[in-house]
Amino acid sequence: MARIKGIDLPNEKHVSIALTSIYGIGRNLALTICKDAKVEPTKKAKDLDNDELVRLREEVNKYTTEGDLRREVNMNIKTKMEINSYQGRMHKKGLPVRGQRTNRNARTRKGKPKTIANKKK
Repeated sequence: MARIKGIDLPNEKHVSIALTSIYGIGRNLALTICKDAKVEPTKKAKDLDNDELVRLREEVNKYTTEGDLRREVNMNIKTKMEINSYQGRMHKKGLPVRGQRTNRNARTRKGKPKTIANKKK
């Protein structure tokens, strides 16, 4: 089983797809990493030999991924909340941050609807 950055890559998937299971690596970056590491992107993750795994690990380490990226994103959110920007206020309230409507949608962020007494007439 291939293990990169503390993440087990899915064995039955192509390397380019399996790399996307690492936080911070998408499809395009995965293809770039495969090309730079000289690994065939359509090769299955279980068929990788040690030399290819080492090259992949070295390429992935060049990018900010997993714990470092999560920490950076959380620090950015906390900074916005501290300076009381619009996005920071929306994060505090648990509402959508990127300008979506909130009066009739946004159930993912707001949670289950709360019934208000005597609202219907």
